[in-house]
Amino acid sequence: MKEILPEVEQWRKDGEKIVVATVVATRRSAPRPIGASLAISESGKMCGSVSGGCVESDVFENAQEVFASGEPKMLSYGIDDDVAWSVGLPCGGEIDVFLEVVE
Repeated sequence: MKEILPEVEQWRKDGEKIVVATVVATRRSAPRPIGASLAISESGKMCGSVSGGCVESDVFENAQEVFASGEPKMLSYGIDDDVAWSVGLPCGGEIDVFLEVVE
């Protein structure tokens, strides 16, 4: 979380709303540890990472729903053998990511 704080503070000073996505659980070989965070501004800026790039675009899309509703959201990512081309983690691990608007 510390790595995103300077940018988040600047976005807040600029009057932006912000959604923060945080890794809250990992299983097996996860690309980022619990506590890793990605911040998304209402204007579309991003900083940080929850997966090293594997799922950030999907987290961004879900953040738009969180902006619209104001309701937090829990997402889970992993490998899905039936849908090999879906968003997932090629490392074989699983992560749970919690999204919420920060004030």
